[in-house]
Amino acid sequence: MDPIVTTLVILSVAVVAFVSNRIPLGAVAIGVSLALYLTGILDLQQALAGFGDPTVLFIASLFVVSEALESTGIVAWAGQEVISRAGVRRVPLLLTIGILVAVVTAVISVNGSVAALLPLVVVVAARAKVAPSQMLIPLAFSAHAGSMLALTGTPVNIIVSDLSADSGGRQFGFFEFALAGLPLLVGTLAIILLFGSRLLPHRTAASAPIDVEQLAATLRADYEVASDRAMMTAGRGIAEVVVPPRSSLIGLHVFAGMCTPSGDLMILGVNRAGEPLAERGAVLRAGDALLLDGSWDDLHKHTSGSGEVLVVDDPATLRRAVPLGAGAKRAAVILFVMIVLLATGIVPAAVAGMLAAVVLVLTKVVSVTRAYRSISWTTVILVAGMIPMATAFQTTGAATAIADALSSLLGDAGPYAALAVIVLITLVLGQLISNTATVLIVAPVAVALADATHQSVLPFLMGLTVAGAAAFLTPVATPANLMVMEPGAYRFGDYARLGLPLMALYFLVAVFYVPLVWPFAG
Repeated sequence: MDPIVTTLVILSVAVVAFVSNRIPLGAVAIGVSLALYLTGILDLQQALAGFGDPTVLFIASLFVVSEALESTGIVAWAGQEVISRAGVRRVPLLLTIGILVAVVTAVISVNGSVAALLPLVVVVAARAKVAPSQMLIPLAFSAHAGSMLALTGTPVNIIVSDLSADSGGRQFGFFEFALAGLPLLVGTLAIILLFGSRLLPHRTAASAPIDVEQLAATLRADYEVASDRAMMTAGRGIAEVVVPPRSSLIGLHVFAGMCTPSGDLMILGVNRAGEPLAERGAVLRAGDALLLDGSWDDLHKHTSGSGEVLVVDDPATLRRAVPLGAGAKRAAVILFVMIVLLATGIVPAAVAGMLAAVVLVLTKVVSVTRAYRSISWTTVILVAGMIPMATAFQTTGAATAIADALSSLLGDAGPYAALAVIVLITLVLGQLISNTATVLIVAPVAVALADATHQSVLPFLMGLTVAGAAAFLTPVATPANLMVMEPGAYRFGDYARLGLPLMALYFLVAVFYVPLVWPFAG
């Protein structure tokens, strides 16, 4: 079979597998690499090159940096500081949340920023008496716009920047994406503020994220804890646990103020059937609840999977809600140094990212275990597995063949029409499969089409990047969209109502504004 046909068949099968959502994304990506090798399209070195690609290593390192900012409470601190000044009116709140999530996204990625700020936004919505459904899709969509503010905003930016340098262009600067990102952010916020109230539903989910202030007040009352005792600080926290059947703790006499058998934690109170037993203590029975105090690390160690107790609220989750926790200053300094290295280009991006990740572990801001757990291996494997497809598109001539066909079809329509075709393909495909996979598939065609039309590759790749960020029509388009679905009580069609005008904005920016900043003849 012709290598071009074989490559296109493998791509088609991969797209169907992505869209079906029945096969894990990582498995599909690895399958693509193996298929390209087994059919002889690529040799073994080429088929597995993605797993050692600097882009992949850089993306993995950014997950560790993101974990550090979240777990040390830097994101929680920023969120509380900014939102506390916005009041309770809908427009200032939406504007503040949109700008905040965009800035955070530029540093730690779309999914990381939405995951970190989502609980805070739900709590703020409840206090402001605004339906969460009015604020959570705007949170996710503003994050997509924020991904265009800096190189670190999304893996797509990193992929496109490196591809541009390899395709006769140049790498995009760290903040160069903001030349397109700022108009997108302004336009996104304007559409949300003007039309969001009418286009978004007014619903409240049955369950909501934890409001740590309210939780602390409830636990004080339930366990009769003194009002002057700090419940959650940078170094120490609390955990409510329940004694399960067959626990070795059953029969132990406990009282408020005593240490647990390990000696690491202190019991603040005991509750049985809703009644506090703090004064007289109790002989533990199955079903009794205890309020424990200790360092965050000790709480996690003794409540996570021990079998002796069942934890009600995971201490690791509560810890992230404490502003400026342990290690926050170190994390902030390391982040600043990484951004300086990336912005100045003193070292390659992958080196800057890995240096930051290693120093965060060495300075004990992030443990080795948490560093490994923080990495989204699905994203890493997806990018690593799909990079060989981009290589196959180039080496077999598939990208050139598609570009020639499009060029012939367009005739003398000009570079704007060629860019519009690339953008439309990306917009449609990006609603069905991962935007990262979409960009890896379409990017070689964009490069070949730029070459076929004798234009600079820069506007084509930046336009592709803008279109790749416009994943608005479905909850499955990005993990961030899916994250807000349940807490916002959204239905599948809710996304498209606000998403369609935003897609129109992104199309206009990608096709007509981008070439003004990155000219076709550049």
